[in-house]
Amino acid sequence: MDRQTDALDGAGCERVFEDRMSGAKDAADRPGLTACLDYLREGDTLIVLDLDRLGRLAVELVRLIDGLAARGIGFRALNSPVDTTTPAGRAFLQITAAISEMERNVIRQRVREGLAAARARGRKGGRPRVMTPDKLRYAMHLMADRERSIPSICEELGGMRPSTLYHYLGADGTLKKPGRGLLGDDRALPTHDGA
Repeated sequence: MDRQTDALDGAGCERVFEDRMSGAKDAADRPGLTACLDYLREGDTLIVLDLDRLGRLAVELVRLIDGLAARGIGFRALNSPVDTTTPAGRAFLQITAAISEMERNVIRQRVREGLAAARARGRKGGRPRVMTPDKLRYAMHLMADRERSIPSICEELGGMRPSTLYHYLGADGTLKKPGRGLLGDDRALPTHDGA
């Protein structure tokens, strides 16, 4: 955000609004954008650093900027020649919005293809699980000792957070649904008494 805020301040913006979420979200899901649109008055210009900070779908961008124009509000993107106060800028907006949407769709497609290729080779995407089946069995064993504290159990399990432990096990050490899923068939698991 600092990079964007500095650029907007340098462009002479009187007020800066922010959303800490993707520009792909609808305006209704972006309270900063909603507040900004409510704040703007005729003769104002909405300035963003990059066009994709306002939105990613071409049709939504054009609709949003058309709405601004109908209210007598201009639009500029600092890092591209999009300035709807000029005819050339207006035409460039439509071209740039379409290209931005295409780039986003290409990235999504590549990610899906990459994940499918990795799964076909037996690899799964994402971070490795903090909790493994062996750690879960050991956690159940440790929790059977009522003298042990949860922080000490978490420390012995490699420093995992208590919330991670409680995601898989109840406070009494019984398996929750994610724990049963991690271990597969829970009928063959040891009980707290070690049987």
